Amino acid sequence: METEITIRQFADDDAPRVRELFITVNRLLSPPDLRDAFEAYIERALVEEINRIPAYYGEKDGGFWVGVRGNKVLGTFGLERASADAMELRRMYVDPSVQRQGIARRMLQYAENECRRRNISRLELSTAEIQTAALALYRNAGYELVRTETADLLTNKTVGSGLRRYFFEKVLG
Repeated sequence: METEITIRQFADDDAPRVRELFITVNRLLSPPDLRDAFEAYIERALVEEINRIPAYYGEKDGGFWVGVRGNKVLGTFGLERASADAMELRRMYVDPSVQRQGIARRMLQYAENECRRRNISRLELSTAEIQTAALALYRNAGYELVRTETADLLTNKTVGSGLRRYFFEKVLG
């Protein structure tokens, strides 16, 4: 069953719900032995990115979108410039209460179309090994695995802590 949503650009009024969704999803992803690492990651990402979405994505020649039903934010994603011909998909999250209903797939298609609109020929993305649903989505959507790495350092993009990250890309036609 697909949940009907509207995808639109982030507005300042979305900030509290986007922040709540980011925190909720990351806490649910956190294995018990990495709880402290995830909390540090959440705090860093809030300061460097989530609490300043318009500025962050503006600095990265990108944008940020929300998937909504009515006033409720059910999903998020951002795009930031990776190179002259590529964007990087970031922060694709879906509210746990509506996961596995096609929302992530719709947002991914929207992101691909946004890249095409901007004459960007490639979309890059990465995810951690604990994101099994995301790994399946990206593979099923035609993304090619280009490399893996073990992330040891905490950044606003990764928890670190030895988690394996998978990097994918897709040439957009």
